[in-house]
Amino acid sequence: MRVCSRRSLGGSLAKVGSDGRLGKPCTRAFGWLDFCRKNIAFSGFNLAFLIVVSAPPKTQYEPIAGRTRMTEPSVDHLEWPEAIVEVAEASKAWPFEEARKLVKRMKRPDFDGEILFETGYGPSGLPHIGTFGEVARTTMVRHAFRLLTKGEVATRLLCFSDDMDGMRKVPDNIPNKEMMEKYIGQPLTKVPDPFGSDEGSFGAANNARLRAFLDRFGFDYEFASSTDYYTSGRFDAALLRMLDVYDDVMDIILPTLGPERRATYSPFLPICPRTGIVLQVPVTGRDADGGTISYEDPETGESVTVPVTGGHVKCQWKADWALRWYALGVDYEMAGKDLIDSVNLSSRICKVLGAPPPDGFNYELFLDEQGQKISKSKGNGLTIDEWLSYASPDSLSLFMFAKPKTAKRLYFDVIPRTADDYFAHLGNYREQPLDKQINNPVWHIHSGNPPDDKMPVSFAMLLNLVSASNSEDRDVLWGFISRYAEGISAESHPKLDELVGYAIRYYEDFVKPEKTFRAPSETERTALQDLHARLGALAGDADGETIQNEVYAVGKAHPFENLRDWFQGLYQVLLGQDQGPRFGNFVALYGIPETRQLIDDALSGKLAAAGS
Repeated sequence: MRVCSRRSLGGSLAKVGSDGRLGKPCTRAFGWLDFCRKNIAFSGFNLAFLIVVSAPPKTQYEPIAGRTRMTEPSVDHLEWPEAIVEVAEASKAWPFEEARKLVKRMKRPDFDGEILFETGYGPSGLPHIGTFGEVARTTMVRHAFRLLTKGEVATRLLCFSDDMDGMRKVPDNIPNKEMMEKYIGQPLTKVPDPFGSDEGSFGAANNARLRAFLDRFGFDYEFASSTDYYTSGRFDAALLRMLDVYDDVMDIILPTLGPERRATYSPFLPICPRTGIVLQVPVTGRDADGGTISYEDPETGESVTVPVTGGHVKCQWKADWALRWYALGVDYEMAGKDLIDSVNLSSRICKVLGAPPPDGFNYELFLDEQGQKISKSKGNGLTIDEWLSYASPDSLSLFMFAKPKTAKRLYFDVIPRTADDYFAHLGNYREQPLDKQINNPVWHIHSGNPPDDKMPVSFAMLLNLVSASNSEDRDVLWGFISRYAEGISAESHPKLDELVGYAIRYYEDFVKPEKTFRAPSETERTALQDLHARLGALAGDADGETIQNEVYAVGKAHPFENLRDWFQGLYQVLLGQDQGPRFGNFVALYGIPETRQLIDDALSGKLAAAGS
């Protein structure tokens, strides 16, 4: 099996000559049948950052010595029915639209048998939920590609960390900020970890946090460090190529800069031998044959000459991105809308280096509570752990799948609706025809194999059950649930039991502190008395639809301007909040006698007094 191509300069699986430039790849025999036995299964959520996809010839390139981790790429030999492939080819779901770009790319004359997907991580701050989003979305495209190619290609995944970047500022959400100030400008892998971990540096510690996140979810991946790739020589051949086309790169970047920045710009950032700082200084001399650049030390005025290889320099952001695409032969990478200009400029540099830029798309940004872009260094928005305290990883994946080109507010108040939407999609899946199933978000979240989990009670209803019952005891809540849906228990429905736990935590942290009961108006008081009587006339086991009809009838029988005012009044007076789930279903879950008592408490002023 081929694992890498001739274009994978310096950072991939090719042989590098003594001069540091790329030589011809070497090959070896490969145990194909043994490989198939090891890799026949396809894990549904193998999130990763670089995905190598290739057809199965009989030989494989040798890896460069010292590669971070080498794994045999996985391959899917399961049967892919022609019907589902045909439906996928016509699907308008965005992962298939993206995957079709790659199928088309494979038809290029210069296609060498591989497809690489990449996404990266900047360890300047703690890993945040946006990192999960980019990985999850890339994985969805990966699976769509596997289906369109009928599982006949192999895959491998790499996480690439930009940990050689200089620390531009001290993040807001870390301890020991004063200590960190003196390391401004140092590569992140040379900055001490303010949390005092044993990893050796801030960059390494954040890399470890990222790997722990990936490992926590069982992701199959390889991890790569920019520091490692630069200092070990894996980027040397590509760096020498960058030096060869230096003037062309400058012609691309300089017109985009202001006068002050234009005067100091260079695609190469020397690492100062004296201070270790990543310098942004103009290059005063170049020797392409010798592979060196010269600059003037900004503090001493001394002329310094350094090789561009061996970790003595790193590239500027846009040049660095292009360098990686060129060196690794990347075919696909998505990026945020705020990076559109960077993608365009890096693509032009990649072409100058001698390789086609990757395909991809630009997703919209996540916004915090105030509508500001979430940031690792600011620590605004949600963390992964915060979301997972209140809802499942699957609900988070749904949030990432839905409308990736639409800006979305990512804050705690989106969690209940997203959790319910996930189970709604899951509940619809089994009854849908194939063309609808393949467009259902759960198909993409679970890589074509969604679980058959039933959810008889919604997250929103559980929140109101906790509120109305005034109980955060799991056993008490299950007493209501078991009466509502006969025959189910925490043991028979573990996902529902998990949702009960999420609802208790969410209620305690977000609903309870904001609950404000009010006394009913005269119109509401009369209507509540009517509802109390009508509920008393119903059978004890009346279903939610029957109860909902009575609630509607009460609203229509009394002089409310519209039914919305009636329902909002119900939620505010009885539950202490502005909105809630379908009221008839809530009454069926909570119980008719219990709801009538709740109405009595509201009419007597007990609820308003307790909530004041």
